[in-house]
Amino acid sequence: MYAATPPWDIDRPQPALSGLGTELRGRVLDLGCGTGEHALMAAAMGLDAVGIDPARLAIEKAEAKANERGLTVRFVVGDALDVAFLGQLGPFDTVLDSGVFHIFDDTDRARLVENLAIVMPTGARYFMLCFSEEQPGDWGPRRVTQQEIRSSFSDGWSVDSIDPARLVLTLWPQGVFAWLASITRI
Repeated sequence: MYAATPPWDIDRPQPALSGLGTELRGRVLDLGCGTGEHALMAAAMGLDAVGIDPARLAIEKAEAKANERGLTVRFVVGDALDVAFLGQLGPFDTVLDSGVFHIFDDTDRARLVENLAIVMPTGARYFMLCFSEEQPGDWGPRRVTQQEIRSSFSDGWSVDSIDPARLVLTLWPQGVFAWLASITRI
């Protein structure tokens, strides 16, 4: 997908996540970082940032951006569903998810949440931006309901908020209907 520009790579942080500002703290993991905009945003704020993505080409592009911007970020090719891999990188005080949760089926969503629990200590925060069921059409990833978010994070987590947001895509610069969820590890 990264030989060309994928729809989710808007060459800047998603507005919904860039608006978090001081809510980002400590060590930050950009889960499924693509070309690294959210990890780079955290690093520009002076935070220790790590970005992971399974696409080697995306990681190479993220590293090039970090070099161009003079920012220190650790970018790693890896799988968010690999608990051993994530365990080597953690712990994290903040995890950013821009369009990862919504790509998984129910089984893999449960695995993702289990893996996050291992690398996020009590009090760590997870910010997720995902397609909402309010987005019409059947193209793109599976839509996510608020109930699915709450069910997925019902054991060992506090769903602090789920707010309507927009997920900006190159094909839809006005953005698609999304949820921005703030979830704390308890």
